[in-house]
Amino acid sequence: MMRPSRRRTYSEDEFIRDIERQVADPRLAENELRPALEGLLEICANQREQLERVIRISDGFQTMALTEQRSLAEECARHLRRLEKLTRISDRYQDSLRDLKMALEEAALQDPLTGLGNRRQLIEQMSSEIDRATRKGTSLNLALLDIDRFKAVNDTHGHEVGDQLLCRIANTIRDNLREYDTCGRWGGEEFVVLLPDTDREQAATICERVRHGIETIEPLPGMEEDSPITASIGITAVQAGDTWSQALKRADDLLLKAKQSGRNQLLFADPDADTS
Repeated sequence: MMRPSRRRTYSEDEFIRDIERQVADPRLAENELRPALEGLLEICANQREQLERVIRISDGFQTMALTEQRSLAEECARHLRRLEKLTRISDRYQDSLRDLKMALEEAALQDPLTGLGNRRQLIEQMSSEIDRATRKGTSLNLALLDIDRFKAVNDTHGHEVGDQLLCRIANTIRDNLREYDTCGRWGGEEFVVLLPDTDREQAATICERVRHGIETIEPLPGMEEDSPITASIGITAVQAGDTWSQALKRADDLLLKAKQSGRNQLLFADPDADTS
């Protein structure tokens, strides 16, 4: 019994090559199937050419798409780098503005010569301390200090020496106060001291310590050894209903009396006396 022959499986390329061999075989020149095979080869060739064109077009589009994607990615990367640079610049600008604002605020509240609070800062601090003392029912004392005969220092030794002396005096006042006390330069050679939570005796003790510290400041080069620097001080307790200007006026009146009665001393307001 004969076995049926297995049908050969052609690939497309093998199929076309087989047809080409048969068409080229001179023995089949008169075969009636030859024109059909030649037409089939032509159709296959045209289809392959069209397919190759489609593939080339597809490859071109893919290349263009990839190129465009790379261009977009590179453009995005450039924009990101630019944004990062702008962000860094903006951050530095914001930091500079913040530092400038702090410096301006500090300059607005600080005496440029002594580094103490200036008049504006003192007014704000006096108002704040008076409000706090009134609200909590605590004591508050205010002292106004003036350097005795300071004009003679400027006239004799010049304003540069006078400025150096004011800086020493400012440091002496600050060093002899408590951590929570406040001092500032009211103007010229006048200084204000705020003593919260302090009774009459404590205020007098602190101000006497300040007065003595100023008296023992060593004279600057060129100043006479027998002409010590001294200060007169007027002290008043802030009373209920006082404004800062009323309290300061009482301290100023006492300061004037201290100068008139010999200088280099402190006077405290008599709570029963009217010094206005």
